Amino acid sequence: MFRFQPHFNRLFLPLALVGLHLFAAEVMAQDDAKETLVYSPPTVNLAADQTMIDACNGDTALVHLTAKATSPSNNSIRYRWTVNGGRIEGDGSAVTWNLTGAQPGQHKASLVINTGNGDEFCEAFANTIVAVRCALPKPTCPNVSIVCPEPVTTGQPVTFTSALTGGTGNVPRIYNWTVSAGRIIEGQGTNSITVDTNGLEGQTLTAGLAMSGYEEVCSASCSIQFPIPLTCRRFDEFPEISRNDEKARLDNFAIELQNDPTSIAYVIIYPGLRDRSGVAQTRSTGIVDYMVNSRRFEARRMVTLVGPAREQSKAQLWACPQGAQPPKP
Repeated sequence: MFRFQPHFNRLFLPLALVGLHLFAAEVMAQDDAKETLVYSPPTVNLAADQTMIDACNGDTALVHLTAKATSPSNNSIRYRWTVNGGRIEGDGSAVTWNLTGAQPGQHKASLVINTGNGDEFCEAFANTIVAVRCALPKPTCPNVSIVCPEPVTTGQPVTFTSALTGGTGNVPRIYNWTVSAGRIIEGQGTNSITVDTNGLEGQTLTAGLAMSGYEEVCSASCSIQFPIPLTCRRFDEFPEISRNDEKARLDNFAIELQNDPTSIAYVIIYPGLRDRSGVAQTRSTGIVDYMVNSRRFEARRMVTLVGPAREQSKAQLWACPQGAQPPKP
């Protein structure tokens, strides 16, 4: 059996102690190195310039994506973009997401960044969602106009007709008419109405039209003025009187007629029940003769009528504007 001699123990024991000390020192150095080599992962934030976009009938639909990434180790950053709809245009931290032609719904864009150097390899993730919709354009108003009736006659029905041009959108045409006076008797809900104008002498009638179903009010109006009706005015009435008194009344009548050079003079003679035949004609002839020859009144502007017999003979003098309904005996 082999045995160590004492002098061998004295030689190898110090060497063994030195080796053990060196091994312990190396282990402690490795532990210190592991404590100082701490890696910080990169970070990334992703933003889209809009979260909802319209994409109808091939309309261009672009979303701009911007990534803010950091690498605490100051290593270079690589970007990898993926989308589940549309396509990414460009590279790096700022790209364009082209969603033209994408189906309506939610679409996601994802980003992975990584930094690496030797054995170091770190990644960070981010994503954003954009909703694609197909919003049809809002209909715009047509040009609305109303054709006013002319000429107008008081008491006679009038018709207003609309005309529409331009405008967009498949909007059913709904006509809502209003009138400031009178009464709609036909056509409400259509492009033309008829209005009763009884009692509107001297008044203004305004017809308004509003087209519903549009984003804004589509309307128009049209106004017409009804004239004050022309009427004859009884200027004087007198029985059989002296010739001079009659001339005085006719002088005043002639002055009145001069105020309207277009007026017509009506002379109505009502014979008495006991008058002889032809007396009414003789009296009217005398009145006309004085007006034409003494007062220089135009004969064409004078009309004589004979009314039914009365208890006592009467003469009536009427002044009638041109176009007025003549008096009836």
